[in-house]
Amino acid sequence: MIKIDLIDKKISDLLLEDGRMSCARIAARIGGISERAVRYRINRLIKNRIISVRGNVNAVALGMVVCADVFIEVELSRLVDIANLLASYESVSYIAYATGDTDISIQVYARNNSDVFDFVTEVIGQIPGVRKTHISYVPNKLKDDQVWPIPSSAITKS
Repeated sequence: MIKIDLIDKKISDLLLEDGRMSCARIAARIGGISERAVRYRINRLIKNRIISVRGNVNAVALGMVVCADVFIEVELSRLVDIANLLASYESVSYIAYATGDTDISIQVYARNNSDVFDFVTEVIGQIPGVRKTHISYVPNKLKDDQVWPIPSSAITKS
């Protein structure tokens, strides 16, 4: 595990603001750091998989205006197989499995509510081992894991 300091956090936060921001611009915005040092730090953060820089898709701009969380109860012996199958669908943007009331949680994007319902009933509901589903529509996201800053608690105090 590498040590993260306040400069690393500031760099990461600026890249969240604009993933294409140049090292020179980042250095100017932070102040007191060279473009070369910023480039080195970005490469170190990427190499150590603290951050990644990539283009995130805006589903709404593509006309996929409905977002829904789907909670799925499955036969535990089929959990991993079902989760891997669900991960292969393009409309599924997030998938995880855990313990609790539901076994698998996915997030789905679609053009309308009917498309979500059809996906859940005609695709997920037909998978052997699926016992029960629950759809929860997401009208507004306040925070997204694709735009998650380095938490202050992760910064190494000097």
